[in-house]
Amino acid sequence: MSVLTLDQTNFDKVISETSGYVMVDFWAEWCGPCRMLSPVVDEIAQARPDVTVGKVNVDENPDLASRYQIMAIPAVLVFKDGTLVANSVGVKPRAALESLLQ
Repeated sequence: MSVLTLDQTNFDKVISETSGYVMVDFWAEWCGPCRMLSPVVDEIAQARPDVTVGKVNVDENPDLASRYQIMAIPAVLVFKDGTLVANSVGVKPRAALESLLQ
């Protein structure tokens, strides 16, 4: 499955209307660690069709970053059936991110 670009206009709808897991990567273009994590997030999106994967650019969507108290990026939030169930901050290996989907 391809990675969704999430923003103020579609974030709440995707989170609330998706059954199962939604993994959201909060990132910024200027962030070196974010660029390191991005291919890992893309791999998960391709390997796990049962998981909806999206990315939020914090520079373009500061209200979303503020709502979820994103103080450091990259930050990955995992929602299940619309509820926040896990989070991770910093660059992590694929296995560590997939372990959030339990």
